[in-house]
Amino acid sequence: MAKAPVLTPRADDFPRWYQDLINKAELADNGPVRGTMVIRPYGYGLWERMQSEMDARIKEAGVSNAYFPLFIPQSYLTREAEHVEGFAPELAVVTHAGGKELEEPVVVRPTSETIINEYFSKWVQSYRDLPLLINQWANVVRWEMRPRVFLRTTEFLWQEGHTAHATYEDARAFAERIHREVYGEFMSDLLAIDVVLGRKTRRERFAGAVNTLTLEGMMGDGKALQLGTSHELGQNFARAFNTQYLSKEGTQELVWQTSWGASTRMVGGLIMSHGDDNGLRVPPRLAPVQVVVLAIKEDGAVLSAARQLAARLKEAGVRVQVDDRTDTPFGRRAVDWELKGVPVRVEIGPRDVAAGTAMLARRIPGGKEPVALDALPGLLPGLLEEDQAQLLRESRERREARTVDVATIEEAVEASATGWARIPWADLGVEGEAKLAEQGVTVRCLVGEDGSVPQSDDTPGTIALIARAY
Repeated sequence: MAKAPVLTPRADDFPRWYQDLINKAELADNGPVRGTMVIRPYGYGLWERMQSEMDARIKEAGVSNAYFPLFIPQSYLTREAEHVEGFAPELAVVTHAGGKELEEPVVVRPTSETIINEYFSKWVQSYRDLPLLINQWANVVRWEMRPRVFLRTTEFLWQEGHTAHATYEDARAFAERIHREVYGEFMSDLLAIDVVLGRKTRRERFAGAVNTLTLEGMMGDGKALQLGTSHELGQNFARAFNTQYLSKEGTQELVWQTSWGASTRMVGGLIMSHGDDNGLRVPPRLAPVQVVVLAIKEDGAVLSAARQLAARLKEAGVRVQVDDRTDTPFGRRAVDWELKGVPVRVEIGPRDVAAGTAMLARRIPGGKEPVALDALPGLLPGLLEEDQAQLLRESRERREARTVDVATIEEAVEASATGWARIPWADLGVEGEAKLAEQGVTVRCLVGEDGSVPQSDDTPGTIALIARAY
């Protein structure tokens, strides 16, 4: 009788495969409240790497980290009508605390535009205070009707940036910079996901924004996942909270603003972009553990060789871990590391020590081969970079192969069953977009024919990118 697979094959049931992988790779569990999640140490390690790498890029853009309260007076949200309308179905509202009813209900943070503007209006007095560039790493709560771990959870972790500028041009340029240099480069260079940078349609725009820039990635089943957004808020929130400054000319002016965020949804995107039927495949630049050195047996020479190799790899700049749990069968440990997607396993047993070699197993391209122990510190950094490039190449090739040009709504719906469709926005328009939505298909973003981001919905040559989405 054939041995049952560890994971449900992706081709049989992609959602079940996704949930199997999260469980078997020990990434997360469902929380006790519907829609919440417990992120396990290995999954949180992935998030920590994402957080630290993105935080460095955010600070490089001149942004400082701060922290704002989790509880927001409900009245704050009502000041910007479009914003409160957009978030109303997702709000968690506290009406009682300390054993009594609150005088004013408070909202559990769904996003922080309102409370941050309350303080921006105090902190900004003149043009000398601008630009004001703030980011916070926090949790937010949005009451999800159809939760899925990492992708859509009632509580999730993220960063949210909020900025105030003296001019429209400065705000727009900063939103574009975050979109391109922070998010775009991070997702391609670290996550190895070939994202499309585009502009949201008016229908899909963030509530309260005048423009939303998005990054869309194609997952392994051909669906789209929004991995980050950068919003131009115009003066909508500045007007609602009276956030103004004294200009050089001595006049009172409203600031121009941006907000932007990316969340633990990126972990879900990582899984669905790179995972295969054997588990996760983690891009080496992102991986908390790039190389695991497995001691096959409880043997003094084996353990010594494994630890010496790990020390040399660490000196070579490799993130390495020794697995010396020899009381657990070797086969089980190898499968566990394969599920977790660690890019490289180096397996050392008594025969390997005697021969001065180790068995090198590469998770991303696959395959195993014996390699001299002394050669590994010089060899592995280059192999890890090769594997990083392979994942990005596979992501790009999948998107290109499964994106088709269409001429009608019917063709777009058909194409969205297995991938993405492209159609001139001038041919589709808002009426066509509404018809697509009735069939569960959305315009993920607008892009230029040359791949650029259109300056407006009416930019000549704008293409609508259409897909089913998570």
